[in-house]
Amino acid sequence: MCRAHDYTIHGAHYHYGWDNGIPPVERVAPGSTILFNCRDSSGGQLGPDSTATDVAGLDFGRVNPVSGPIHVSGAEPGDALKITIESFTPQPQRGAGFGWTANIPGFGLLADQFPDPALHVWRFDHDTMAPAMFGPEARVPLRPFAGTMGNALAEPGRHSVVPPRRVGGNMDIRDLAAGTTLYLPVEVPGAMFSVGDTHAAQGDGEVCGTAIESPMDVVLTIDVIRDARLKFPRFTTPGPVTRHLDAKGYEVTTGIGPDMMAAARDAVSGMIDHLCATRQMAAVDAYMLVSTCGDLRISEIVDQPNWVVSFYFPRCVFE
Repeated sequence: MCRAHDYTIHGAHYHYGWDNGIPPVERVAPGSTILFNCRDSSGGQLGPDSTATDVAGLDFGRVNPVSGPIHVSGAEPGDALKITIESFTPQPQRGAGFGWTANIPGFGLLADQFPDPALHVWRFDHDTMAPAMFGPEARVPLRPFAGTMGNALAEPGRHSVVPPRRVGGNMDIRDLAAGTTLYLPVEVPGAMFSVGDTHAAQGDGEVCGTAIESPMDVVLTIDVIRDARLKFPRFTTPGPVTRHLDAKGYEVTTGIGPDMMAAARDAVSGMIDHLCATRQMAAVDAYMLVSTCGDLRISEIVDQPNWVVSFYFPRCVFE
């Protein structure tokens, strides 16, 4: 159940792109608790009956809708919004939790290696949030969060919602889950906050470009910290942050070299090769699976000229 709230931002109140000229859909007092009905990152273009053909036909002008914006009374440039993340509740479709993971041509860390569209549609128990099945064997533990939470930029005009920004936005940090407190810089009066891109689960890096994309109701409590002078977002987590994946340990592959992006690609490619060899998975399926639960980590960044990037895949998915 959603926590009691002071305001509701309904599913029809969403926008594409950050623009401080968009009128607020609600004006709220500091300390208010707000329920946001968030759409999935396809904006409803993908559903339980979708196929890879639908992925190929996605309208990118309609992706990553965010609910809002809301005007927080008294918030001024130089302040920060304090956002206490209360809860996530999946919006069931046909009586079950629904989500999707896709390989979208031209998008993702290994886009050059996976040029064709692919799609996995997830069904899960929206009450128990038990691990969700990927194929006949893999079970991915679920941990909902919002991929996008941000304020409007000071610069006028429309700015794409896809890249993360200094005021937050599409950060895709999986630890922005229930219990975490996020602080976002304010650059315009009222902050003009929005939230969306809700996920049922994601690995650090979201390497194929999508997680378990799932429409959810999000409850947040929003307050104002005066004169915080934040340059970038920061957050506090209750920790430990990975316990939903830690039970059986990890398989880990690495990439090593002078280019950190190339090392990240090598680490992910190595894990895909490992899953193909040990689990007889199709490469594109392994790519989508690791995006939902595997973690990219910088293991070493000081022993130049070569850096080490590691990719951690949780063994509990198959055990």
